[in-house]
Amino acid sequence: MTSPASPASSAEADAGLLGPGWAGSPAASASGDTAFLRALLDAEAALTRAQAALGLAPAEAADAVTRAADPACFDVRALAERARAGGNPVIPLVADLTRAVGEEYGPYVHRGATSQDIMDTATMLVAVRTLDPVLADLARTEAALARLAREHRDTVMPGRTLTQHAVPITFGLKAAGWRSLVLDARDRITQVRDTLPAQLGGAAGTLAAFAAYGADDATALTEAYARELGLCAPLLPWHTLRTPVADLAGCLAFTAGALGKAAADVLVLCRTEIAELAEGSGGGSSAMPHKANPVRATLIAAAARRAPQLAATLYGSLAAEDERPAGAWHAEWEPLRDLLRLAGGAARDAAELAEGLRVDSDAMRAHLDLTHGLIVSERLSAELAPLIGRARAKDLLTELARRTYTEGRGLGELLAEQPELKDIDLGPLTDPTRYTGSAGALIDRALERH
Repeated sequence: MTSPASPASSAEADAGLLGPGWAGSPAASASGDTAFLRALLDAEAALTRAQAALGLAPAEAADAVTRAADPACFDVRALAERARAGGNPVIPLVADLTRAVGEEYGPYVHRGATSQDIMDTATMLVAVRTLDPVLADLARTEAALARLAREHRDTVMPGRTLTQHAVPITFGLKAAGWRSLVLDARDRITQVRDTLPAQLGGAAGTLAAFAAYGADDATALTEAYARELGLCAPLLPWHTLRTPVADLAGCLAFTAGALGKAAADVLVLCRTEIAELAEGSGGGSSAMPHKANPVRATLIAAAARRAPQLAATLYGSLAAEDERPAGAWHAEWEPLRDLLRLAGGAARDAAELAEGLRVDSDAMRAHLDLTHGLIVSERLSAELAPLIGRARAKDLLTELARRTYTEGRGLGELLAEQPELKDIDLGPLTDPTRYTGSAGALIDRALERH
């Protein structure tokens, strides 16, 4: 145990004590300090291998750098502390890696590159490696929501607008809507992941140093470098052209928000007074033994609230001066990692939430009657207008709506007392389960999307 004055270890500092939404998730391990160190070393080793592939470095140098680029041989905490001197961790890492490679091949470490080349490339590697498990969790979420939509295609419940009962809907339609957002998030993440580029520009984005070291066509080196990493080759160095980071910001913030929509609905419908939904295994309370809190939905909702501000910081870094800026790219590192973690943790929690969600169809049906039949007033207005006139239908329903509250009687009962409606079969018109519009067809169409 460390004393209060003792600094925490790097592992402790990165454990996620205040981030239960992402702690222990695949995204957490894929974006942790050790993962970033691995990506930085992978970027350095790939650069030497790409140069060797084009005859710009000995093959032995590529082998030596690749062997030396073992994260277990480097001290993350020491690198972090030494990064203060130059403002980024690449500078001390290059020194340590060069020493580890040895005198003969050490000069081929980082040759021609600038710190931002390696930092940007490593960030793209971390993003790709984090997004893969995010997509896997989104796939789990989508599958569970598709099952719920099919199972509850005809489970009728109150639709709510501006917090009040509106008209009947089905839970299947709600679940299909959540699924649609999950698929939107999947598509955006996939598109961004598949276009993330390596970064190689040298000191000011001209690739001049690589030419000085013998590269006749430095752009060929960029392509070889990207191939080594499994990333895309950029059209131009993007030191101050931050489209890749902005794209990541957008898809990650959207993902958190899309999952947050489902979480917000679950939180409302899990309320004790409503209880139409319940998490499969709610969380406990430190003070109230009877509680089963909707913890998964709570953590997703928290992520959705934080994500837009983090994305705003990344969008703000688009306005980067000169060929390499002071502060703009440095400002991206932490919010981007936080976004990866938040989206990854939310995707994990969403999968667990959707797979375990319990639906109380009886409660949904009972709540349709809370307004004494007024939930179908829209239908009655449309159906009665041709029979008794639009103005009369509106006045009658307005009056009867008032009486349902003052007299505690159902709308159907009051309608049946009206002489002008004595020849109309009011049963089907006042049955809320018969007024769900095209909900079933909409669900079927939504489930055709794969």
